[in-house]
Amino acid sequence: MKIVLVTPEIPYNTGAIGRTCLALDLELILIKPYGFSLEEKAVRRAGMDYWKHVDLSQYDDWNSFLDIRSPSRESLYFFEEHGAESVFTPAYQQDAYLVFGCESKGLPADVLGGMDDRVFHLPMRNPLVRSLNLANVATAVVYQAMRTQLGG
Repeated sequence: MKIVLVTPEIPYNTGAIGRTCLALDLELILIKPYGFSLEEKAVRRAGMDYWKHVDLSQYDDWNSFLDIRSPSRESLYFFEEHGAESVFTPAYQQDAYLVFGCESKGLPADVLGGMDDRVFHLPMRNPLVRSLNLANVATAVVYQAMRTQLGG
């Protein structure tokens, strides 16, 4: 299983997600452009002294990622607040790519094109909350995906 961040904007979130990836032995895939430099203190601070150990891959854009990795459609899981199904619905594949968009805009239309049945949301009960922190959502999703692979 891998976490994919498409054009992340906030260094703290990327660092925190990298730390989660390391804790769970997952690869972190970053799709450029970023809203920060990976050398920024905020990335290293959030990832703590673990950042240097993160299994990190980077791609110049979404199409480069698709060309090089060639993930199957069934292995791609996209997460947006407007997803038709809940993150609790799928049985995640072992080779799952858990794909998240940037903090301010989410995933671009060209990434989501034709993937409506592969877009999931993390339920929120209170309508006053528009969105959750990206690092929190990624962590919640990856633990749910792992739970389905372990059979509960």
